[in-house]
Amino acid sequence: MSEFKSIPVVTAASGQKYVTPQGFTAIRDGIKAAAGATPPSIGRKPAWLRAPMPSGAGFEAVRAAVRAHRLATVCEEAKCPNIGECWNAGTATIMLMGAVCTRACRFCAVDTGNPRGWLDGEEPANAATTVELMGLRYVVLTSVNRDDLDDGGAAHYAACVRAIKARCPGTAVEALTPDFQGSQSAVKTVVASGPEVFAQNIETVRRLTHPVRDPRAGYEQTLGVLAHAKTVRPEVLTKSSLMLGLGETRAEIEECLQDLRTAGVDLVTLGQYLRPTVNHLAVERFVPPGEFQALRQRALEIGFLECVAGPLVRSSYRAERALERNNAGLG
Repeated sequence: MSEFKSIPVVTAASGQKYVTPQGFTAIRDGIKAAAGATPPSIGRKPAWLRAPMPSGAGFEAVRAAVRAHRLATVCEEAKCPNIGECWNAGTATIMLMGAVCTRACRFCAVDTGNPRGWLDGEEPANAATTVELMGLRYVVLTSVNRDDLDDGGAAHYAACVRAIKARCPGTAVEALTPDFQGSQSAVKTVVASGPEVFAQNIETVRRLTHPVRDPRAGYEQTLGVLAHAKTVRPEVLTKSSLMLGLGETRAEIEECLQDLRTAGVDLVTLGQYLRPTVNHLAVERFVPPGEFQALRQRALEIGFLECVAGPLVRSSYRAERALERNNAGLG
């Protein structure tokens, strides 16, 4: 672990172990390096998947604020292709409870390890300060899974929501949470803290849940978490996200959408899965923009308030625009 301007920088190669500043071991990019791993063989990315390099004054300002307050963002950790667009628009997704996840989903490039109960007690105040400094009207709070904590980090998560609400009462908060191993009490803790939107990502269709997601995650478990959020506060908007290109069929996608609506989910996003490293699951196919548009229309027919769909869409993509009902400006 080295430093740049007093900020710890991970120098381990993808798939290799390293020791965090807090003293526990983690795996860079979440999945151990596999002997003989090779790049995907389905060809170059199509033109519709090429995002510009992040740059601009807005991008630099957001990055400076995140660094100054020791916050991790899923924008960086998950290598989101939209980081430049969103940060230049003054929108960021803050990742709570550190940058190391206790799970190892095979699509995700967040580092994995066991934080052994570590939490930053100053994070709620720092998160609120950052939202204030950035002047955000809408902030997405997400987090790593923290199975090492008795409540999965729900109390800490709720403290961050309350701190933001106290300091920035005009800011809408979306809580994009872990599944808390299905704990209804943990879900209640977060929902009761006051977010406008409660989200938990189902990620893929039922058949592909394993091996795409960590064995501790579950299709029915996610549906149960989303359904319970509605029983705690019926007025809270619930949201989930689905990746495409992992081998799912159209019928399976529609089944998943219907399952989400049956659980009371209001908002859904659909995006292309992109392999973050050669150690992660391969892309089975690149889904063309026209298919995303057709699936968006089907989701609206099923009853979702909005479905934001497109090749580069991620669960937090321009989340503040979801209720404009125009596919977040994508057309």
